[in-house]
Amino acid sequence: MQKETEIKLRASRDTLLALRDHPLLKKRNKSGWQRHALTNQYFDTDTRALAQARVALRLRRDGDTYIQTLKTRGNSVAGLSERNEWDWYLDAPQLDPSRLTDDCWPASLADLDKQRLAPIFTTDFVREKAEIAWGRGKAKVVIEAALDLGQVVAGEAQEEICELELELRQGEPAALLELAAELAADLPLMPCDISKAERGYRLHDPASYVLSLPLPLVTAQTTLDDAFAALAWHLLGSSQRLAEQYRFNGHWSLLSEWLEQLIDLRALLGSLGQAAPRASTRELRESLDGLLDSWRPRVLDGASDERVRHTAPALFADELAQPRWGLFSLRASHWLLGRDWQEGRNDRGNRQGAAELGNWLTRELAEEAKALALPSYTNRPEGLAEQLPRLERMRVWLRLARAAVDVPEADRLYGELSKLHALATAATDDAIQQARTEQLRTLQSLKSWKLLSRR
Repeated sequence: MQKETEIKLRASRDTLLALRDHPLLKKRNKSGWQRHALTNQYFDTDTRALAQARVALRLRRDGDTYIQTLKTRGNSVAGLSERNEWDWYLDAPQLDPSRLTDDCWPASLADLDKQRLAPIFTTDFVREKAEIAWGRGKAKVVIEAALDLGQVVAGEAQEEICELELELRQGEPAALLELAAELAADLPLMPCDISKAERGYRLHDPASYVLSLPLPLVTAQTTLDDAFAALAWHLLGSSQRLAEQYRFNGHWSLLSEWLEQLIDLRALLGSLGQAAPRASTRELRESLDGLLDSWRPRVLDGASDERVRHTAPALFADELAQPRWGLFSLRASHWLLGRDWQEGRNDRGNRQGAAELGNWLTRELAEEAKALALPSYTNRPEGLAEQLPRLERMRVWLRLARAAVDVPEADRLYGELSKLHALATAATDDAIQQARTEQLRTLQSLKSWKLLSRR
């Protein structure tokens, strides 16, 4: 078994051509580009037992060589993935179930009759690969860069494969993100943690692609630094999966959800006070603000305008054809991996970052609740929009970590606050004004709100 650490970056055909001769890769290319035609057949049962167990079984032909591979889904966060992989070299192009022994085969599939395994889809592509190596400080980094161009085929359905795959052979995972970000500075490269196997399953059954990532477990005892890292990774990874799926099928709800992840990530960045000095978050905040300035008005308009919803997929394709989204995603991943928000903070910031989440978050929500000064908006609900950043900071923590908050009825508090946020972003008319006033009164009547406001 070997552990595979890699990042996949969706590209266009023009971008693949540009990557082959990119000065950064050319300078570090130690092997030259080697071209391989790869034919891959994936296997599963008719009930998709392997997919449910989060493993992929593949038979690959590489020239005259046949390789049977079993991969686990592993950990994949914001495009950077780690998977366990087992390879067996075979003498003939036939699956050998006898190789699938207990040391690699999931326990959940122990009773599976392996004779039920049958071909389900293929991924056929041409791969140009090269060994990219350089010195990073005193350490050596070796990465295999692969330019893949071909097709995923499942029955009558097919999808193009056009991607750069960077696999770490030696060095630290941060080096993968650094290289990817340097390439994405002037080329549109979209981090994408959907594997070729997942694409095949998605073509075979569009409902099989799982959009939601499991919520990270944070408790009242988790430190603020650890909670922030877990939640920010979750939001970034979710945004990337939603961007990929919206690119694939253009369903409007996915674009709305994508925007919500970015709004939440921006609110999270703005909530940390001295635990994350503003200088350490400036680049990410500015990048997020640019994306939100472009897409928030479109999504809000699209809620009531079908023409906006109809034109949005083409506009999103234009977004992905520029470096902005990919570069933001990669820089954010690198920033989170290195915990760069801790740089340059003072002793108070260090104490705040090490504080238990339950204590910090209850105080933070109380301060935000007092600063909101809701009674002042009861008679002028039209001004509520000016408090959106504060509402969003409260909402993201309550959405993702309300179990750590020591207030009664935290679920209801989150629900009522979300209703107020939705009304604050809605186009203003008499009905909306009245609804805002009523919702302000409802929120102020909650036991949890009264408790926070008195702290």
